[in-house]
Amino acid sequence: MKKVLLVDDERWVRTALKWTINKLNLPLVVVHECQNGLEALDWIKMNDVDLILTDIRMPIMDGLALVKELSILNGEYDVIVISVHDEFQFVQQAIRSGVTDYLLKPIEENEIKVCLEKWLNEKGNEGDTSNHTLPDNDNVPLSTIERVLDYINKTPLDQISLKEAAESIHINPSYLSQLFKQQLNKKFVDYITELRIEESKRLLHNTTLRMSEIAERVGYSDLAYFSNNFKRIVGCSPSEYRNSKSKTGDGNLINR
Repeated sequence: MKKVLLVDDERWVRTALKWTINKLNLPLVVVHECQNGLEALDWIKMNDVDLILTDIRMPIMDGLALVKELSILNGEYDVIVISVHDEFQFVQQAIRSGVTDYLLKPIEENEIKVCLEKWLNEKGNEGDTSNHTLPDNDNVPLSTIERVLDYINKTPLDQISLKEAAESIHINPSYLSQLFKQQLNKKFVDYITELRIEESKRLLHNTTLRMSEIAERVGYSDLAYFSNNFKRIVGCSPSEYRNSKSKTGDGNLINR
């Protein structure tokens, strides 16, 4: 069974989609539902999914921003976007970003069946040609630093600390600190700070979360401390950064 994630801010739409998918008796199962792109992104980072069905227009993070963020993550994600007729320019933009297919509201049962069957056939063909070419990395040993980086990649930024990272791979925090500096040429705290600032830049550009909410999500309980760190690294305040992005629509990060 292929795992499906539904992303739509309207609960009744998610319920209708889930009911329709179950009714089609295809080898698909809806494993989770999210009400916006940011919620979906958080869930995807911690869970496996084969197909994402997402609405385009949603609060906090819309479908196009979700597709963009997914392209940054390691791995390829199959996405079918859902839109209304007068948003077709957004559908075209999503297609250029690499989405698998699209559906237009109101969605007819036959249309979603054809769309999903087409995707399943394509996945089946991919499996026939690639089953014997995938490397088996299950038993490849990871170095200590690789294990730490893997832990950091899988852990929410507001839950990462040197002590927790060290405990996750059963080594002494002081030893991890020395190892980090030796192999990555930077302190553990500086590395995490850079990750937090990069994530906050993405949230400022792609969501409507309040500044205090963004600070908390990336691991800062003190908004002033977050703002000072952001300005020291980026060269402008978080609000200035958000305003500059909203005016230019530029997705490139500000140079440090």
